[in-house]
Amino acid sequence: MTSDSAPQPHRGWLTINLVLQLAFGLLAMTICLPSMQDWPAQFAASQASVQLTFSLYVAAYGGLQLVYGPLSDRLGRKPILLLGLSLALAGSLLAALAPNLTVLVLARALQGAGSAAGMVVGRAMVQDLFHGAERTRMMAYVGVAMGLCPPLATLLGGQLHVRLGWQANFVLMAVMALVLLVSAWRVLPARRAVPPQAAGQSHGLRKLLDAYARLMREPAFLLYVTILATSTATFYAFLAGAPLVLGGYGVGPAQIGWYIMAIPFPYVLGNVLTSRLIHRIGDSGLMHLGQTSVLGGLGLLLALGLAGWHTPLAFVLPLVLLGLGHGLLTPSVLAGTVGLVPALAGSAAAVGGLMQQFTGALGGYVVGLLSHNGPVNLGLLMLALSLCGMAAQWRLHHVSRPRV
Repeated sequence: MTSDSAPQPHRGWLTINLVLQLAFGLLAMTICLPSMQDWPAQFAASQASVQLTFSLYVAAYGGLQLVYGPLSDRLGRKPILLLGLSLALAGSLLAALAPNLTVLVLARALQGAGSAAGMVVGRAMVQDLFHGAERTRMMAYVGVAMGLCPPLATLLGGQLHVRLGWQANFVLMAVMALVLLVSAWRVLPARRAVPPQAAGQSHGLRKLLDAYARLMREPAFLLYVTILATSTATFYAFLAGAPLVLGGYGVGPAQIGWYIMAIPFPYVLGNVLTSRLIHRIGDSGLMHLGQTSVLGGLGLLLALGLAGWHTPLAFVLPLVLLGLGHGLLTPSVLAGTVGLVPALAGSAAAVGGLMQQFTGALGGYVVGLLSHNGPVNLGLLMLALSLCGMAAQWRLHHVSRPRV
């Protein structure tokens, strides 16, 4: 519900604004990936040190979501979103001006901390402002945007890197943060904060901790989160490692975005198929089908790599199956995560989002510890992460569900 007596913005502008707020963090995360090929030489640093620019962004992006959610309930959505965008703007400008890798790593962490507000507040405002079929349609727009962001951002980032230098990517994100800041201030309606007595101000922290403790006692919830987190870590490992593998094949920053599309576009297709198949084979069937596709894609990738097929297409084409599998798997896992204990859906979403980003940060960092003369090491890392998710899924069907 909204608090304002001001007129509601036009639905079209509201939809565009919210989708962009939600997509901003993923754009900021991936637009500089092509530049990471050059940063070791640029800053005279190791690849593992360079990977911290990705990992710390993701860690801050995930961790701050736990903070922004409760604050937006208590202080209102709009002030928290404006605060987050201000931090993202400052982080983007600092990154563009970074004289060394240490400053760049810190700037990326600040950028991630600010970008997290758009994800949390954007999702909450979809719940606040849209209802019924409109809400479902809005979430479909968000899902498509999330699928398209990584390939389009890396493609754009590579072109800017080649033509204007790596700093241009951060200048662009600073401009976008400023535009979204002004747009949120002018377009988005304010939402009345929960009154302290209604929110239980004196016991709010205790209630929050109790909710998280309850979820931690549910084995099925922990298994759903494990599947979600390992799937995200597999994808983030690809995002962090693909520029390194492709660089060994002579693919430069300007072309990387075309190959990154191998996973996100099939992921969008998998989501569309899920909406058509859910009534026929159910959540369990979709999850099994998705994991089978993931395993098939990674197995084919490793088989081609071990057979000596060291070409860009031999690397990315098998991962079409992985993207499709994640598209079939993720909607059911998300539904299980937040629907297992309906009264704690918000807390469950926060935990799931946090674990997605932290395991993604870990996967992205481990990439920097491996050599990438071909796709085998990256493929083995992605397979290990996926097998953890498959083991959790197998166990999920042998545990009892909570009584709610």
